[in-house]
Amino acid sequence: METDVILPDLQSAVLCEDVRCEINGMQTLVGVLSVIPAPALPINYIRLCIWTRWCSGAGKFRQRSRIVGVDEQQVIAQAEVEFVLKEMDGHATNVHYFGGVQFQQYGLHHVEIYLENELRMRFPLPVIKVTRPAG
Repeated sequence: METDVILPDLQSAVLCEDVRCEINGMQTLVGVLSVIPAPALPINYIRLCIWTRWCSGAGKFRQRSRIVGVDEQQVIAQAEVEFVLKEMDGHATNVHYFGGVQFQQYGLHHVEIYLENELRMRFPLPVIKVTRPAG
């Protein structure tokens, strides 16, 4: 008998500099970002990560995560992953690692999380000019 697919809820999505898997199986999110401070452009990140957690669903799904530019057209980083939720009480945690991400403009970028090509979450990621203290 085939199980009905129940679309999951996106419990959380976090942009950070790294996700570490500890010996006990727990994950540590390092350098959680809500803004990209840049004294000059372009600014490069060796690694950026998008950490997501899905729950309250059942079936096989495809997640796509991306960072889009100020113009809402340019895709700065993108990744996809398939995952399975076997039971309603379970959860799935996905981590997308992006290498060599470069921001070339100041302004409001966005992080987008899709499930089966449907936008499920979108949040702002401002790239702002900062000045270095005179020293």
